[in-house]
Amino acid sequence: MAKRENISMSVIRRLPRYYRFLNQLKNMGVTRISSKELSEKMGSTASQIRQDLNCFGGFGQQGYGYSVEQLCREIGNILGIQNAHKCILIGVGNLGQAIALHLSFETQGFSLIGLFDSDPAKIGTKLHGCEIYSTDILPQFCEEHQPVMAILCVPRAAVPRLSDELYNLGIRSFWNFSHYDIAMKHPDTVVENVHLNDSLMTLCYRISDELLPRKDVIPDPAAEE
Repeated sequence: MAKRENISMSVIRRLPRYYRFLNQLKNMGVTRISSKELSEKMGSTASQIRQDLNCFGGFGQQGYGYSVEQLCREIGNILGIQNAHKCILIGVGNLGQAIALHLSFETQGFSLIGLFDSDPAKIGTKLHGCEIYSTDILPQFCEEHQPVMAILCVPRAAVPRLSDELYNLGIRSFWNFSHYDIAMKHPDTVVENVHLNDSLMTLCYRISDELLPRKDVIPDPAAEE
């Protein structure tokens, strides 16, 4: 698939949500849907959906709307979920275990091929049928299996050295759960940073804002004349 230029990250970040909703509709037996109907289900606007999809060619038919199955397949192809990019996970603590056990990598465009940790008590054990290796063998493993992405579930202090090592081993893509900015040192990497604290504080703001007392609306005297 040719590289697409000048498509904003805000559009790209909406694609997985479209894909998820369309999958749900397909599983419910819905065969076609208009942009207006889809926007109502997603809490968006029809124009926003049309604008987003037009960045990749449109896919709708005048008077028909969208074929749910076809659009779902097209968005999946745009996202590249058929690629099964090889990835490894480093840091098999509570967070790493939850990610390894409960995420369906195969349906999201990745293949999880290795788990790594520095804790001797975990090394050699298995998680969901996958053996946990020592981080000491990362060079040999990467040379043999050529992973393209690393999931980092380690403390922030460990990331500078670890990300340098992985970069030197040829890995240029990271799903980063630490608070260390890998792209600052390695600007040619592709990094998706996940800040759970930020998300939680955003939720806190939204809840707090809803609880604030609303001021009474002061009538406009001119409107009564």
